Amino acid sequence: MPPAASQRSARRPGRAVPAMLAASALLLLGVSGCVDDAPADNAATDDGESTILTVYGWKGGDTEPANIEAINAAFEAAHPDIDVQFEFVPANDTYTQRVQPELLAGDSADVIMTDSGKVQTWGESGFLENLGDSAWVSTVLPEVDPFIRQDGTVYALPMEVIGIDLYANMALLDQAGVTEVPTTWPEFEAALQAVQDAGITPLALPSKAGWTGASTVAAIAATRVYQENPDWDAEFLAGDASFSDWRSSVDQFLSLQEKGFIDLRAELGVDEWSQGLGDFTSGGSAFWVQGAWNIGAVEAAGIEPVFMPWPAADEGEESSANLFVGTMWSITAESDVKDAARTYLEFWADAANAGPFLEAENAVAPFQGASSPSTPATADFVAAFEAGRYHVLPSNTWFGTAGEKILQEQTQALMLGDLSVDDYLASLDDLLRAVG
Repeated sequence: MPPAASQRSARRPGRAVPAMLAASALLLLGVSGCVDDAPADNAATDDGESTILTVYGWKGGDTEPANIEAINAAFEAAHPDIDVQFEFVPANDTYTQRVQPELLAGDSADVIMTDSGKVQTWGESGFLENLGDSAWVSTVLPEVDPFIRQDGTVYALPMEVIGIDLYANMALLDQAGVTEVPTTWPEFEAALQAVQDAGITPLALPSKAGWTGASTVAAIAATRVYQENPDWDAEFLAGDASFSDWRSSVDQFLSLQEKGFIDLRAELGVDEWSQGLGDFTSGGSAFWVQGAWNIGAVEAAGIEPVFMPWPAADEGEESSANLFVGTMWSITAESDVKDAARTYLEFWADAANAGPFLEAENAVAPFQGASSPSTPATADFVAAFEAGRYHVLPSNTWFGTAGEKILQEQTQALMLGDLSVDDYLASLDDLLRAVG
């Protein structure tokens, strides 16, 4: 861990430690690497010291290690002149309350974990380094590129693109005689009916906070809206499209209740975070909507899951995956070891180096031409992604923090029956265009 802020200030000049200590640390970690083959500019400095690189992340702790420790060890083995001092800082408010005051004081870590919202806020405030001249920028997926920028300037390296879609409990499907996961809407309806006839709860959409309901509507739209018009988000913001285009997605969502597969009102009483995972891993339902980051927890509970695109497509067509841009790395503008920080980001930009992180997250690679890890649980989802059948949620425009909350609240009202489909779509037009 890096030292306290006052100690970091005292150590910033030179920011070095004896190379012998850095080498000893590598040996204690059991790191293997061809240090002798490292380029000359990666060797220890003439005075026998190594550069200290401080890094903050809200992933990499005990609850979500994400293989960050192993990747940092591999980086140090490849770059023995750089000593990575990583500190886990809990996510959300805790992270912001820790990092923002340090950014204001000009004394935060050299590399900090960010997301699209933080790129917008901290980039605009001048806290982040312009990374536009980095070689990896040209390889970022076109759909991901807007998320790493604020007002056109690149402030972050994307680490992952991660899915929010449908889980299936294969053991429960097998009990109901469903031998293959559904890939189209007619197949999904048949599977839901089969498991219901077998006395199994077909589907769980716990939505006490509104997250799952809104995520499900978005997952359906990935196929029913964005396959036909991948530029819908930009057109909506320009006033050239409206949420009336989402009608068939909303109708499909509501038909789940009409056909008796779920009680949407009752789902509003179930918390998606404190109850949803436990209910699914205890065999509570055959299908469940959540993020791919929970695959490890589901498997650890003894459930054999398949994580797949919501099967929204008509018969004979293919369904698309629903994704959002996850964590990123940014360099702080006040860092005095920016060369080392850029070397760190370049290491992560190599899919071979970042692979263990993607595997732990069950995420896909955000770079063109990079392979994404695939497991039996994620094979269908990764196949859709690699075939180009996906949509990335626009969390840097109308689906930012405020927009996501609006979609959640309006979808809760729809699930309660307080809004008709027409009123729901009209309210999304009015409210989301205003925040986009």
